[in-house]
Amino acid sequence: MKDMPLGRLVSLIHRQNQKFLAKELKPYNLGNGGQYAFLKKIIVEPGINQDELTTALKFDKATTARAVKQLVEAGYIEKKTDKKDRRSNNLYPTAKALSIYPSIQAVLEKLNQEITKKFTKEEEAQLMYLLQKIYPDEA
Repeated sequence: MKDMPLGRLVSLIHRQNQKFLAKELKPYNLGNGGQYAFLKKIIVEPGINQDELTTALKFDKATTARAVKQLVEAGYIEKKTDKKDRRSNNLYPTAKALSIYPSIQAVLEKLNQEITKKFTKEEEAQLMYLLQKIYPDEA
């Protein structure tokens, strides 16, 4: 593994994380496409529109549209026409979404603990620092 290119290692870690999330979030019908990220953002920012969601999460518009459609069909969010711009829809979490939010947070915390279980707090901070140099907030 020492000679593995960084990109390959990041890809393997990403796939491992996706498998973990798919398994853990399956009971909530949130296992694919990063739907949990969309749902979390809508819960934290009720009334956000799809364009803002796309920008905030750095997904493309088609991915956002698919995720929103799936979340509406699953009963986690509802779309309401924006009163100021009738071409735009604002997205709101349903009671169902709010009820599972603590569980989603627990799954994400469990994932973070799993990823960093072999690190000291200093190593974890160093890893975050280095990864943020690769992908800064402004990106």
